[in-house]
Amino acid sequence: MFKAKIIFVGPNESGKTVLANFLSDTTETVGGEYRPTQGVRILEFESQPDGSDVKTCEVELWDCSGDFKYESCWPALMKDSSGVAIIFNPDVPSHLKEIETWHSMFISTQSLQDSQCLLIAHHKPGTEVEAGRLPLAPNLSRLPLIHSNLEEEPEDLRHAFCRYLGNVVKAMSESREREEMSIIT
Repeated sequence: MFKAKIIFVGPNESGKTVLANFLSDTTETVGGEYRPTQGVRILEFESQPDGSDVKTCEVELWDCSGDFKYESCWPALMKDSSGVAIIFNPDVPSHLKEIETWHSMFISTQSLQDSQCLLIAHHKPGTEVEAGRLPLAPNLSRLPLIHSNLEEEPEDLRHAFCRYLGNVVKAMSESREREEMSIIT
């Protein structure tokens, strides 16, 4: 069975914990009082990746704090990661700029393919979802982007995450095959 380590990063109050809880079926409620994550939370669950030969994948979802006081821990958190999802609130103008920093710290420093990365524009309850083009930096605009709204279309997010997970599993499988071939030859 494949095991994928997915890291959720992004600005404070972007919805990382809410999305992590939803995807791991940790909680059913949406909303509530904001409590910032201290360091990191690790959620483990099984999921069916779409578009890969693997039927079930063990997922370690690392819900990282958006607070820069934990920056010294980030290299350790990134170790052996299979994928990175940057979560942001598109209704907060500063988040569009901040995600460039998250990209440079968590994606540019690793040898992940674009298919192993994901941008999630998370819309808070009560906000209008506009799925149009966002003014993203060029290095971000080539990454897969999904819009999430847990009030309106929660299962759309789950399906999109399973498609993303399928891409991650494919990339992991291809990497493993290349590694095995290099040992043989």
